Amino acid sequence: MKTRPARSNGEAALCLSILQFLLKDHHPRDYAIRLWDGSVWDAEPGQPVRFTMVIRHPGSLRTMLMAQSENAMGQAYVYDDFDIEGDMESAMSMAEHLFRLRLSIGDRLRLASQLFRLPVHQKERSGRQAAKLEGTVHSIERDRQAVTYHYNTSNDFFSFFLDKRMVYSCAYFAAPEEDLETAQNRKLDYTCRKLRLHKGDRLLDIGCGWGGLIIYAAKKYKVSALGVTLSKPQADLANEHILKAGLSDRCRVEVCDYRQIAGHGSFDKIVSIGMVEHVGEPKLPEYFRQAWRLLKPGGVFLNHGIAHPHLETRGQSFSQAYIFPDGEPVPIHVSTRIAEDVGFEVRDVESLREHYMLTARHWVRRLEAHHAEAVHATDEATYRAWRLYMSAAASQFAAGKYNIYQSLLVKPDHGKSGLPLTRADWYS
Repeated sequence: MKTRPARSNGEAALCLSILQFLLKDHHPRDYAIRLWDGSVWDAEPGQPVRFTMVIRHPGSLRTMLMAQSENAMGQAYVYDDFDIEGDMESAMSMAEHLFRLRLSIGDRLRLASQLFRLPVHQKERSGRQAAKLEGTVHSIERDRQAVTYHYNTSNDFFSFFLDKRMVYSCAYFAAPEEDLETAQNRKLDYTCRKLRLHKGDRLLDIGCGWGGLIIYAAKKYKVSALGVTLSKPQADLANEHILKAGLSDRCRVEVCDYRQIAGHGSFDKIVSIGMVEHVGEPKLPEYFRQAWRLLKPGGVFLNHGIAHPHLETRGQSFSQAYIFPDGEPVPIHVSTRIAEDVGFEVRDVESLREHYMLTARHWVRRLEAHHAEAVHATDEATYRAWRLYMSAAASQFAAGKYNIYQSLLVKPDHGKSGLPLTRADWYS
């Protein structure tokens, strides 16, 4: 345990003492900690320094640790009470260690006493603020607020880390070293083949984002496609892309809640990629019933979404506060059971967990490479919120704490699925 004090003072010494106590059993300690006065706690001998935690001021630890919550730690990073230089994903191990600590009553009292000795840092929290939604959870109006909070951030901001089609969902990699553009194109085509799109099919994309999938499907598979989103900036840019591609006669994007789409059996195929996480477990029956109504008999519905292995609550998460308010991933068995209760037949379920890990890592690297541009398009707090969120996602998917599934559902036509006997056409 080696420290290199610069102009050490009482507050710096106290901060180092607190950190050394909390992290004494965290190994390997392949990181350094640097304080505002230049004091450094080096990594363990022989360990590569994967990142350096930078403590910005004497009140940082009090801000980070007093509430003992993920949200408080996330806020402290977003508003620069501390920084992470280097590999942010590697820092997630340290954060998890702090969240898992089970201190004795005596140690908790001693820690609280030490934190109270540190100053309260009065600093303006400028830039992105936590979401403040109104109304009934998962009502149409509140869902609109939640979606616009996230997706109306800035089209330019998202363009700095997404691929050229602006596909904001899990890519599909043939190898870990593959580039993002290639993997996203493969995902789009794989999705179309899973849906078994044919010329003239009517396709609905629920939560279509910037229209990457419907543009791809209309161009390559000659389908007629409708995409819906609750974000007007998304829809406007998607329709610009559609116009430039010369596809306005075959596809369009509308600002519309999926619950407000009229019709019965209006679509041959339906796809929803990365939207079901916003629905909420109580609303899943309505979600699947609406897809059932809109799908013709014999049609297929590809439902793609993040899943948590089990339902749990430990207070509002950082992601719910600053990224996806009201986000609610559910276990895969919950969503498939509700789909079956509505009448769907589950024909295929595929986990893409490792693919999301790789996708998130690409996004983080691309965002970091465009730090200045991202801040110019939004603000520093927004940049930091996404850097933290996507790094945490990569870590959680790598560890198996979250998963992501594509479920292929069929609306049987008098018992007939209309599907071939094998999946061979998916991989040809």
